[in-house]
Amino acid sequence: MALAFTILGEPASKANSREIGTLRFRDETGRVRTRPTVRKSDKALAFERFALRQIPPRCRVQLTGPVRVTLRIFYASERPDLDESVVLDVLQNRYATVKVGGMKVRELVQRGVYANDRQVREKHVYHGIDHANPRTEIVIEPLTAQQTALALESTVTVEV
Repeated sequence: MALAFTILGEPASKANSREIGTLRFRDETGRVRTRPTVRKSDKALAFERFALRQIPPRCRVQLTGPVRVTLRIFYASERPDLDESVVLDVLQNRYATVKVGGMKVRELVQRGVYANDRQVREKHVYHGIDHANPRTEIVIEPLTAQQTALALESTVTVEV
């Protein structure tokens, strides 16, 4: 069962577009503190928001187990580096941290195509140029065990 769909727009390179920002938080005493942090660029964050809306509901199945991902990324020019990491991030489950009874708990906000991008065991990433229509064509397939025949042979008993 392969899932195939297209996300319109040009993905930003996650590796080359990090920005230093300021994180505001409250410490144990309730005072507002700040500290520097590294975050995704505005272009990468905008692509994530735009791409999340384009994933078809029929594809948000939260695949479990290893998967194969084939990406054909069409950029508007030769300038951007080929970087699929922001696309793989968009395809996974989205969580938010909420306080429940004084404890922080991760809560599922939006289902993804797969639970976590660590499930991607095989990647095929292709670079293309389409000046008029930058996009990412995505095919995701669950991987099946390749050693099943050996496993079955070792459990066969011979009656004498």
